[in-house]
Amino acid sequence: MANREELGLIRGARGGLPHAQLELGRLYLYGSAGLPKSLPTALHWLDRAAQQGCGQACELIGAYIPLELARQSPRPLAQWYERAYDAGVLRAGVVLAQLTLETADGQAPDQARRAKALRALEAAARGGMADAQYLYARYCGGPEPAAPAPAPSSSAPLAAPAVPPAPAAFDDLWSGGQWAAYLAQALPLARALAPAPGAPPGAVIGAADVVLLSRCAHALERTGGAPDLVRHYRELAAAEHEPHAQLAVGLWHARMLADGKRVGAGAGSANFKKAIRWLTLAGEQGLADAWYALSRIYVKPEFSQRNIADAQTYLERAAEMGHRDAQLECGNSAWRARREHESNDVRAVYWLQKAAAQGCPQAAAALAKIAPRHGACPFTRLAEAGAVTIGSRQPLLAARLRLAAAFALSRAEALLLDLRSADHGHCLVVDIRASYGRSKRRLVAIATPAERALVDAVLQEFEGVDSGPGGPEGNYRQRLYRLKTLLPEAVGSEEGEEAYRMAA
Repeated sequence: MANREELGLIRGARGGLPHAQLELGRLYLYGSAGLPKSLPTALHWLDRAAQQGCGQACELIGAYIPLELARQSPRPLAQWYERAYDAGVLRAGVVLAQLTLETADGQAPDQARRAKALRALEAAARGGMADAQYLYARYCGGPEPAAPAPAPSSSAPLAAPAVPPAPAAFDDLWSGGQWAAYLAQALPLARALAPAPGAPPGAVIGAADVVLLSRCAHALERTGGAPDLVRHYRELAAAEHEPHAQLAVGLWHARMLADGKRVGAGAGSANFKKAIRWLTLAGEQGLADAWYALSRIYVKPEFSQRNIADAQTYLERAAEMGHRDAQLECGNSAWRARREHESNDVRAVYWLQKAAAQGCPQAAAALAKIAPRHGACPFTRLAEAGAVTIGSRQPLLAARLRLAAAFALSRAEALLLDLRSADHGHCLVVDIRASYGRSKRRLVAIATPAERALVDAVLQEFEGVDSGPGGPEGNYRQRLYRLKTLLPEAVGSEEGEEAYRMAA
């Protein structure tokens, strides 16, 4: 579900604001905490922003919208790819060439645009893009141009690419954490792809090679490699939109680890402005660690723009994306704020359940305190047997007894609980204080799929039934009389139950 900021962008985009259309297109391009990744939707909003003269929208279309989607667009998009290519996006030149040359075959071509498309293909092919090399050979009828060697000559013959693509076998070494073995095979390719620190830029780096550079930087860091080379590779990969490299660069500028702890002495002063930029880019591409790191920055006392509300926003984004520590902190924060609003304890249980499901012992311990599950009391054992014996005669009462047996409800709780208002999906709010003054409000976590199925089945039984005193069940006295008539053993169980709860 879109958050408040995203809803504001949607309203602005629908109202025709180009900056809102650009930002909304960017969110759909990468995916966010509240909006799914959707290239067609991203193209819709970026196209509308481009129609109003937004150059950044054209560059994003050229860099990320593939040929297949461009062909499906009801509007011609070649002009946006042309503008992106003019701005230096080589990938846009490849799509521009395909849109231009493939529609021009068999027709009278626009010579100026055709020449520009061929120039774009040649530049991308020399940059090492395999699809551009194939298209260049196809449309020019000659060999594929290679990536330029140092100090190239304009009369040098065209040859095959000097740098082969990274083998897929590298993935096995990477996923297995074999850093030294990975570097032995991948580092020579990385050195050929990337110029040395301080050297002039080389060929344009393809998407697969960007990942190679980012992984080499990580492996070098894990094996104690040169810090300057690690940073160099990460900056190159981050500039080409590799999210893990953007996260690492952002953390480096913040001089901290992903959990917010400051790195050792001698690391220099932090540049939070640059850190926030890179971490935001990484977060927009789906890295929960980036949003969590941003939340840590916004609570730092040394940060001049310290803002607790912004920190909470980023923390919840990370939690929604599955970050365990963020879920634990959201749960603890909601529990501390329960005096401000009573329902905050329900939010606390939700986040703590999420964290506990990922193996967080602190969350499991907090959950046991906030929503404890009582053991079997005298009435619980009676309810389990009674739900079977009276099911055919009193289905509503039997349904209540099934709930009491599963969630260790007291007799009064079982008879008076308003099931529809009690169910919050992940837990039950057991609150009968309005009808039974001796009771206390408490939460019961729904811990398993079987318990969730039971609650759904009981709700189905009460579908369309008024569960208030004026409904078919009557008031508490009538319900209690019916229970004692059908289940005489329930007489006196309340006293034993109270003694049990006092002992617990």
